[in-house]
Amino acid sequence: MNLIARCFLSIAALAIIGLAALPVAWGDGYPTRPVRVIVPFPPGGATDIVARIIVQELSTQLGQSFYVENIVGASGNIGTARAAKAAPDGYTILLAYSNFVTNPFIYEKVPYDPYKDFAPVTLMVTSPSVLCVHPSVPARTVKELVALVKAHPGKLSYASGGIGTQPHLVGEQLRISLSLDLVHVPFNGGGPALASLVAGHTPIGFTTLAPTIPYVKAGRLRALAVTSKARPVPEVPTMREAGFPGIDGDTWVGVLVPTGTEDQIVTFLNREIVRVLNVPAVNERLLSLGYERLGSTPREYAAQLTAELAKWPKVIQLAGIKAQ
Repeated sequence: MNLIARCFLSIAALAIIGLAALPVAWGDGYPTRPVRVIVPFPPGGATDIVARIIVQELSTQLGQSFYVENIVGASGNIGTARAAKAAPDGYTILLAYSNFVTNPFIYEKVPYDPYKDFAPVTLMVTSPSVLCVHPSVPARTVKELVALVKAHPGKLSYASGGIGTQPHLVGEQLRISLSLDLVHVPFNGGGPALASLVAGHTPIGFTTLAPTIPYVKAGRLRALAVTSKARPVPEVPTMREAGFPGIDGDTWVGVLVPTGTEDQIVTFLNREIVRVLNVPAVNERLLSLGYERLGSTPREYAAQLTAELAKWPKVIQLAGIKAQ
């Protein structure tokens, strides 16, 4: 674990045990006014949809308004920076996407410090990446696909929803670990990547699970493996089951607050958000979007962030990934 990552975990641990710097006064009536939930992406995206499901239920549950504010730009960096600079009083929450742990290594400079500026509240949901191919590709397993790529170096390409997305990083993990001559074709979002894949313009794809599965069930794509630990779709094996245990990388959405937010507020938010995630209607809605409910503790989320902040820089550096 590198020094910076250890620093992040230490700060997160301090927040969890109530020793974080710059505490604010705790009131029994929290929240006493509307709570801003920053989503650093445009309306209608996956993070925004998850946010609106959660804030609606929180508002009902607590009798106080939680509202989404979309602050977009620079792949989430602008909204994340705004949240980092907010007062640590519990009235500004960040809904972080999985690129929270990769942007600092893809962009030359980001306007926030992921290790020092935030305290984790909960990792709410995750969704695995899926390796799939167009039906014209003869491979029916990951091992067969690897053999096909090795037999045709530089001739095959894979689509992803963009540079630095989790599916892209999963693809690079596979490519680097097996020294494959496989060309990456980034698209501006998962939708265009899937369209190219379904049309057969790009024969291989690393995509998110939910929008991909309908095409798999319709026979328009063939799913070879998912990155999750268990099978979300019974007929599709995990990467571990396919013989590639080191290939992982789920998309996730978590909740962070500015460092210095009092531990009692962090604990309160964690408890209430986890309670929302356990509401059957909420869970069903999240499942329909391809997300698995987690609702981790702050300490568990801190450990996850620290692990990813140590893992992804190596992949990004070896793959030479830079923001364009």
